[in-house]
Amino acid sequence: MKRLLLLTAAVFLILAGCNQSYAMEEFTFKNQNGQEFGTENLKGKVWIADFIFTNCTTVCPPMSVNMAALQKEFKAEELDVQIVSFSVDPTVDTPEKLKEYMGQFTDDDSNWNMLTGFSQEFIEKFAREQFQAIVQKPKSSDQVIHVSKTYLIDENGKIKKEYNLIQGEKQEEELIKDIKKML
Repeated sequence: MKRLLLLTAAVFLILAGCNQSYAMEEFTFKNQNGQEFGTENLKGKVWIADFIFTNCTTVCPPMSVNMAALQKEFKAEELDVQIVSFSVDPTVDTPEKLKEYMGQFTDDDSNWNMLTGFSQEFIEKFAREQFQAIVQKPKSSDQVIHVSKTYLIDENGKIKKEYNLIQGEKQEEELIKDIKKML
């Protein structure tokens, strides 16, 4: 069993180091306003993405604080960047719950969409196949296991880089610098 866990961890580390060389598959979900939002809205735009859920008691609130700070930075520097947060607990996270959650961090949703409207199985597969990220909802807990990275996606829907913004300002500065190179 220990060997299997080590092998699984090694595979995910290898996958995490690989750059995505294909455009993300098309998607359309519901945002915090109950409106459809997806790849069609993101075509030709640089965007960042993360995975969160409203009942999270660990990494999601600091991740959302960081997204709100980035949103202010984007506005201040006039950077046209979209922010997308995928719920990893879609059976709980209705558009109304996502809107309430977002309101804890910002009152500006002009370029930030929190998405739901898919099944748990879908988001687990979507995260794994499109972002090489783990999402798992254990039956024994209301907490969802998920990646705490932020992903930079180019105007063609390709993931260019991932960041751990929980580590602090250096990663945020690097993200802003990388975005400026892309715009």
